[in-house]
Amino acid sequence: MTQIDNRTQEQQSGKDSHPVRLRYAPSPTGFQHIGGFRTALFSWLYARHCGGQFILRIEDTDLARTVEGAVDDLIKGMEWLGMDIDEGPIIGGPYGPYYQVQRKALYQHYANQLIESGHAYRCYCTPERLDQMRKEQEARKQPPRYDRHCRYLTAEERAANDAAGTPWTVRFAMPLEGETVVHDELHGDMVFKNTDLDDMVILKSNGLPPYHLAHLVDDHLMGITHVMRGEEWISSAPRHVQLYKALGWEPPLFYHVPNILGKDKKKLSKRRNAPSWSDFYRQGYLPEAVFNFMALLGWSYDDKTEIFTREELIRAFTLDRVGVSAGIYDPEKLLWMNGVYIRQLPLEELVQRALPYMERPEAEGGLPDSVQRPLNLEYTTRVLSLEHTRLKTLGEAAHIVSFFYEAEISYETSMLIQKGMDAARTKDALQHARKLLAGLDSWERTVIESPLRELAATLGLKTGQLFGSVRSAVSGRAATPPLHEMLEVLGRDVSLKRIDQAIARLA
Repeated sequence: MTQIDNRTQEQQSGKDSHPVRLRYAPSPTGFQHIGGFRTALFSWLYARHCGGQFILRIEDTDLARTVEGAVDDLIKGMEWLGMDIDEGPIIGGPYGPYYQVQRKALYQHYANQLIESGHAYRCYCTPERLDQMRKEQEARKQPPRYDRHCRYLTAEERAANDAAGTPWTVRFAMPLEGETVVHDELHGDMVFKNTDLDDMVILKSNGLPPYHLAHLVDDHLMGITHVMRGEEWISSAPRHVQLYKALGWEPPLFYHVPNILGKDKKKLSKRRNAPSWSDFYRQGYLPEAVFNFMALLGWSYDDKTEIFTREELIRAFTLDRVGVSAGIYDPEKLLWMNGVYIRQLPLEELVQRALPYMERPEAEGGLPDSVQRPLNLEYTTRVLSLEHTRLKTLGEAAHIVSFFYEAEISYETSMLIQKGMDAARTKDALQHARKLLAGLDSWERTVIESPLRELAATLGLKTGQLFGSVRSAVSGRAATPPLHEMLEVLGRDVSLKRIDQAIARLA
């Protein structure tokens, strides 16, 4: 692994005087994909870099779209990646509860405070009126936005609506003139015309807030110092700045981090089959490799260092190295990186981590169901020692090594015949090889290799021709570990039996 220095070139506001507190606050309207976990990882890394706290908060006020199991899946994913939580669901903390539906009274309190201060108002518009309004705006080729109808109701009109029991929402009264400046630590000052911003809903008719009010109240009350979120929230940021002003609160530092794009330069999303942690887990990626890979999606230490231990990333992760350009999700690069991590595993650990993938049902990518479970640990260790440097995922282990375990292997007879050979010559070569191997005093790789090389010369064959035919005969594969090592692990009886079967095929 690379050596990372301890320098920090950015301003770490609050690091010396106040504890740094960062949060990840997803909505459980679906299962989190790599984009969400990457943003969470940035917050986690910086919290650990500064010795601060990392908080998980569930923004579950969109009851109609909440997906069952989404929170459990998220927590399992964070555990798999090794991202521990200082405060949040299950473990609790001093600023709980950490589910927003349980904080309903808080949001209503601040919504009423905004109404009383003149910064918000009740809106009695029906869904039908709002739909008609949008249709008329579209016909006039105007951007769809609320027309502020209820902002100008008289006190008598409001009282009449309340007396009639008309359902209402609460809308924030945006300034009608001037500009709102949003300072982002990555993008600098961003200026928005207030005339382009409508009066957003901050409390729904069911008494629960949408994201805009809920996250802001919670960030303030929970002492959040840095907010990292996707750059798609930039357009909403001026409304949030105005809400902070109306409530008299100091906003946290904003970091709108770059999106993650596919290699086609389109944003990854749930609708475009963006992978999640569970996909990586099922395919046999190591969590430490995925952790390393995700950290480089929008952040870099320099222009050459790519492999980091977890401790090195914590030490190196400063926010001045977060870029504004989108990170590219490159599955080939992740596969390469995972192979690097697998090769760094001690053999004993590789075996323990590969066994669950090899022993799972054949339909899920494991060894054929005919192979007896549990696998013999000593034999599997010898098998994987041969494939250690070739493995790129744990999930592919079962396929790569299956011929070591199967009672019968299947392959096309043509595989036995190497370039420049024919069936008769291949059969003759295998017969000689079989006789030689059967007569060896011991069955060790150091004993097997030299006689086979000498046999090839005696038969007037290239080493690759003889070795290729024997390799296909005993494995049914064109690519395997070195032949003499593979024969040793397969054992004399299995090897000779398979060579006999190959000779019979050629007959």
